[in-house]
Amino acid sequence: MPRLRVLAGPSYEDLSPVNVNSGEAVLIQSDAFEGKVSVYIKGYVDASGAVGDSPYFKKRSDATWSIQMQGRFLHRYSADDILFGNTFARPLKLPWGFSAALKFMSFIDPTLEQDLASHTKPWALSPLIATMPYLEHRRTDNKEGGGTRASAPPFPPERLIGNDMSQLPLTASGGGTDDKKAKALAKNRRAYFQDAAHRQEVMFGPEDLLTADFCYDYLRFSADGVDLRLPGGISIDMMKYWDGQPVRFVCCERARGGTGADPWGRVLWCVVIEPVEDEGALDGKEL
Repeated sequence: MPRLRVLAGPSYEDLSPVNVNSGEAVLIQSDAFEGKVSVYIKGYVDASGAVGDSPYFKKRSDATWSIQMQGRFLHRYSADDILFGNTFARPLKLPWGFSAALKFMSFIDPTLEQDLASHTKPWALSPLIATMPYLEHRRTDNKEGGGTRASAPPFPPERLIGNDMSQLPLTASGGGTDDKKAKALAKNRRAYFQDAAHRQEVMFGPEDLLTADFCYDYLRFSADGVDLRLPGGISIDMMKYWDGQPVRFVCCERARGGTGADPWGRVLWCVVIEPVEDEGALDGKEL
């Protein structure tokens, strides 16, 4: 198989190499987002041809890959307007097990919206607050238009990222904290934010620091290729269907009004995985 290269940045055009499994973070900065991203892939083949691993997978033994992020949005967004998922530049060659894969994806994330069969630009996106398996929120004193910025905790953290939304403000219509909502959120964040009305009640801005871990085990990487493993013993060799176009994991704005060229809004940060046939520059490559 071709060696894979991982890149990250604030847009498809502005990308930096990611040192996979190193515990090193790539800085991301734009007028809409600032933060850091790191990537772990079990069985990742590096530039020398060596198959790498990370202590991360000893701690999170049920995962085979992980995209971690820590950062803040510099404009105000409702939690319903910040999406995360995959976007593609051209149509996909879908495998024979696509319908089973789609049912599996919808099962693990009921908020998923997608058009992966699109004849132009396929996509699959969910609200970030509902789709992230692990998400932590921390309120800081960094305000729009000034203020003192509290120092962010180390990233990537030595400990595993968990689920902590205890500092997320949930107010009742009459003012004050809504204890019923807070208890429901603490019980199961992903289930609570399946409701769009709940997502629209939450606003994220510069004072809201998010730390996330998007990690699963349904993709298996090796020197031989990439397999998609589904329940019921279904295994799909993805290299038979991959035409080499970059696979983009994207955090973006929700598209509004239907006037843009893409079915998604502005990209806020992204991670791109692409095959490398040679060590040439990125210039001229379509992402």
